[in-house]
Amino acid sequence: MFDLNGRVALVTGAGRSIGAGIAQTIAEAGATVAVNDLDAERARDSAQQITDAGGRAIASPFDVTDLAAVERAVADIESELGGVDILVNNAGIVENAGTAFFRDSTPDYWHRWINLNLFGVLNCTRAVIDGMCDREFGRVVTISSGAGVTGLSIGMSAYAAGKGGAISFMRHLAMETAKFGITANTLALGMMENTAGREMPAQVSRPNPVGRLGTGRDVGAAVVWPRPKDRGSPARPSASTAAR
Repeated sequence: MFDLNGRVALVTGAGRSIGAGIAQTIAEAGATVAVNDLDAERARDSAQQITDAGGRAIASPFDVTDLAAVERAVADIESELGGVDILVNNAGIVENAGTAFFRDSTPDYWHRWINLNLFGVLNCTRAVIDGMCDREFGRVVTISSGAGVTGLSIGMSAYAAGKGGAISFMRHLAMETAKFGITANTLALGMMENTAGREMPAQVSRPNPVGRLGTGRDVGAAVVWPRPKDRGSPARPSASTAAR
């Protein structure tokens, strides 16, 4: 694993499960992590796990669907830790909302999923992207789903609409910001351990080739996989460099 010392990362939805695994892996690579979650207690507990393990982390609870709240939180992170170098858009599960077939769903149901999985990504990215471009370094990773690229008949159409939209957004963001030293990537996940214990349709829960469900640590390893400019020391640019 390469060195992220001196970097600041914001991981959304990192109070548990996949997001917590991502945040822990990034912290172990040396970054200071702002652990976001909608639930403040989950955010604090996850950040505490990182610090107990010798890493650096702070809790940053906010609702990613609220742009004003996102902007306030990012301003606080920048004030306490410095600019955000790495954003992982992981938040993606609406609280207390299950699956629903499109014909049985309502606009309120659609909006909840799309607000989180598309506008949440847009809000968080918008809050950090100018600083990344100014410093000529940034890594944006959005955690998406295989449902965003493959049709399924299990009542995930609204969820998939948001996930698929985020994938398309990231492709365009990559093209728009590459000249500023920004990379934008998406990880489309399959069956993960956070779905364990739920009754899943046979076509989804068929045996995994590796014999187990994916874990947050698996995803974290993919998130921190070094891009060419990441190799070697990733020290934060000086103020004079950032101001160019």
